[in-house]
Amino acid sequence: MGFFRYVKEEMKVIRERDAAIKSNWEVFLYPTFKALLRHRVAHWLYTRKHYFLARWYSQRTVRKTGIEIHPGATIGKGLFIDHGHGVVIGETAIIGDNVTLYQGVTLGGTGKEQGKRHPTIGDNVMISAGAKVLGSFTVGENSKIGAGSVVLSEVPPNSTVVGVPGRVVKRNNQKVPREEMDQVHLPDPVRNDCEQLQKENERLCSELRDMKQRIEALEQKQ
Repeated sequence: MGFFRYVKEEMKVIRERDAAIKSNWEVFLYPTFKALLRHRVAHWLYTRKHYFLARWYSQRTVRKTGIEIHPGATIGKGLFIDHGHGVVIGETAIIGDNVTLYQGVTLGGTGKEQGKRHPTIGDNVMISAGAKVLGSFTVGENSKIGAGSVVLSEVPPNSTVVGVPGRVVKRNNQKVPREEMDQVHLPDPVRNDCEQLQKENERLCSELRDMKQRIEALEQKQ
C-alpha cells in the first residue's frame, strides 16, 4: 500500500471511530495518527535490520505521543487507539485488521518467554481501557476484553473476557456494528455470582422459616 493511501485510510478510520474529530485537519493532531505513521517508518527500518535507528525513532514517538509500539510489532490495517496514552505493544505482538485499543492497554510478555513473547490479536477485537494481555497466545477474532482485565491465556474467537485473571464470560458473540461497539456494556461475572448467592441464601432462609413453623406447630399439638 502506498504511503499516501495509507494516510488517507488512517484518517478515515479515526474519523469513523472518534466522534470528537470534526475535520480532517484535527486528525493530524491526533496521537494515534502520529504513532501509527511513525511506526510504519520504524517497522520498515526494523525489517531491514536497522535496529538501532528503528528503536531510536520509535522512542522519539513515545515521547511525543505517550504510545509505545515496538518497531518489530506487526500491525494490520484499521487499527484504532482511542486516546492512547500508556498503550504498550511489544516486539513480537501481531495485530489483525480493524482492532480497537483504548488507553492504558498493554500487549506484553510475561518476562519468562523467548522468541514469540507477545500476544496475537485477531481481526475485529476490542480491548478496553487498562486491560493487560500478557503472553504468547491468541485472542480470537471478534472478541472483547473488559476494562482492567488481565488476560493470561488463549481466548477463543467470538468471546467476551473480564476479570483478574481474565475469564471467558460469554461465547459466540454476535458481530456488532462498529458504531454500536463500546467498552461498558459487558457481562459482570462477580455481580452475577453475588446475585446467585443472594437467591440461594433467600431460598435457604425460607426453608428454615418453614421448618421452624412446622416444629412450633408440632410442639403446640403436644
